[in-house]
Amino acid sequence: MKKLTLCIFIAVLLPLNVVSQTPPTPAVQKGTSEGQFTLRTTTEIVLVNVTVRDRNDNFVKDLKQSDFTILEDNRPQQIISMDVENTDSIVTSLEDPKIELLNDLNTAPGAPVPQRLSQAEASELNDRRLIVLFFDLSSMQPEEVERAGKSALEYADKQMAPADLVSVVTLSNTLNVDLDFTADKEELKSVMAGFVPGAEGFADGATAETAAEADTSDAAAGFTPDETEYNIFNTDRRLQALVSLANDLSVIPQRKSVIYFSGGMQRTGSENQTQLRAAINAATRANMAFYTVDVRGLEAVVPGGASGGRGGGGGGRGGGNAVYTGRAMLSQFDTNFASQETLVALASDTGGRAFLDTNDFAPAFAKVQEDTSFYYLLGYISNNEQRDGRYRRITVRVNRSDLKDVRIDFRKGYYAPADFQHTTRETREQQLQEQLTSDVPTSDFPVYVSTGYFRMADNRYFVPVSVVVPGSQIPFTRSSEQDRATLDVAAVMRDEGKRPFGTIRDTVRLAINTSQEVQRKNVQYDSAFMLPPGRYNVKFVVRENQTGRMGSFEAAVNVPDLKTAPVKISSVLLSNQKQQARQRNHPLVRQGQELVPNVTHVFSSGQHLYFYFEVYDPMKPADAPDKAAARVLTNVAFYKGAIKAYETPIVEATEMNVPDRKATAFELDVPLAELKPGFYTCQINVVDDVAGKFVFPRVALLIR
Repeated sequence: MKKLTLCIFIAVLLPLNVVSQTPPTPAVQKGTSEGQFTLRTTTEIVLVNVTVRDRNDNFVKDLKQSDFTILEDNRPQQIISMDVENTDSIVTSLEDPKIELLNDLNTAPGAPVPQRLSQAEASELNDRRLIVLFFDLSSMQPEEVERAGKSALEYADKQMAPADLVSVVTLSNTLNVDLDFTADKEELKSVMAGFVPGAEGFADGATAETAAEADTSDAAAGFTPDETEYNIFNTDRRLQALVSLANDLSVIPQRKSVIYFSGGMQRTGSENQTQLRAAINAATRANMAFYTVDVRGLEAVVPGGASGGRGGGGGGRGGGNAVYTGRAMLSQFDTNFASQETLVALASDTGGRAFLDTNDFAPAFAKVQEDTSFYYLLGYISNNEQRDGRYRRITVRVNRSDLKDVRIDFRKGYYAPADFQHTTRETREQQLQEQLTSDVPTSDFPVYVSTGYFRMADNRYFVPVSVVVPGSQIPFTRSSEQDRATLDVAAVMRDEGKRPFGTIRDTVRLAINTSQEVQRKNVQYDSAFMLPPGRYNVKFVVRENQTGRMGSFEAAVNVPDLKTAPVKISSVLLSNQKQQARQRNHPLVRQGQELVPNVTHVFSSGQHLYFYFEVYDPMKPADAPDKAAARVLTNVAFYKGAIKAYETPIVEATEMNVPDRKATAFELDVPLAELKPGFYTCQINVVDDVAGKFVFPRVALLIR
């Protein structure tokens, strides 16, 4: 990928030929039928699961909504709903033991949240205990997979209750639903028995820090690669899987319990903090609790360090003095604690519990059943309207005077939603990357993209890309006598196999004396890729950094293999402006001036219209002594419908004027004052007179 200059045109580019868009009001949107409007509102209800026990540890089951008080940061909140979930009241399983709730689990990031369940579907889940057995195979060794599978089999045999609806989800190379929610014990046992231990995990690698702690003096101990970047990616990938699960189950208001079997999760400094916060927030919004189980069980720490394993151990590599100073032991303890810290955070921040350093996993299943046997589901709308992303503490009290000694269990708080101005740099970058990989486009911010191709060598093509956004959609802020705004631009070029061939990541900073001119014009960003012949797809995501609105645009890019073409011609580029060139080896630069692509193909009658294209390998006349000699004829015909409205004089080129690329370049200047306003189809006639071959590419444009 070859990066070009940023082009911002304030006084020359015309606006797109569309009706001016104004920011929509947050609640009202005009419908498709005349006179009809659709009212759209969003309400964020905070759900709190509350269990109340008396001094004898028995559930208090006769409370009403008025018996509760909820405080958020010590401010009283109005409770708007209360449901009572009593799973102990279920003594028989469902007639149809299967309920499909995880159909959309593999939906790409950025996809719309699933719609609410119907009333009939929701009634089937009343007083049911929803349990997800999540096996993170990417972090587990074969013996650990077998140990976790055995514990699930024992649960199905001895502990599974009629109210339990259980699903099985695994994460290895992909996120898979092995079993959707079911009350069928035999089906659950069949799935668990089919677990074949295999070394398909992505165990944490070594880091420079752990390697240094393990051995600090003996070079013969060998080189340990720093796999920190790999660990960051691996942890983010696993946390994103938990986000996907939470989003898919967010339509169900009842408490969901996820028993997360893992071989530990190594978090690298603050790099994974954003994804961890996203996983916890998604689980909180979905009323989901994680019960994390460290499947490594109770481990013995070898004083000299393990000879192999997960890459964070200690000695055993031959030599060194770490084993004598105690650093090897300390490193092993630190690595183990660090891999358990994330499991503890996931559990404690979502209302679950972490089960560490134990070989008996049955208490995890028992704790899930205990926490969901009987509980009140309270809902309220926070009266704190700030979207600052800060932690808000929840306090629940029982008002009845006869219940002063009760024990109340509830989630202690949550992180508030954050608007764009309160998001971190890591979160903003993650939003861009998620939108780049999403199959669902976003249209909050209008974006348009155009591309072309010019041959640099037989198998190497220069592909210019231009991105245009309407200036009216860019919010400016006043600072030091100037209006300022920033745009984030991200793009990826993929081939037909979805393999990336190039990326763009840039931040455009606008600073002008007045935003009034920009509001009537367009802002254009130009860059380019270097590609071999083939079919590609380019996706651009642009975000304005005042409110965080994003827009995306995808375009098919066809780079033809011109070796077999009768007339080897580039794409035809239309322009109405030139600027001072900043690069030399650039097809659009001629005599120190660079042509600026016109993306919209909209022109004014007082402008000049430039057609630029190149013809490659024209045939040399037989009697011409010069190797660069050629005879290529061209002109442009303007059509309105089937009628030819205008035609330019014929231009003849007698040589390859770009000899290093074996190209004859044409730049045709058409004064538009001679043409009436309207839509035109332009036919570019190109004839290789010596070879007797021709081509007639066409483009459409509008003159105003």
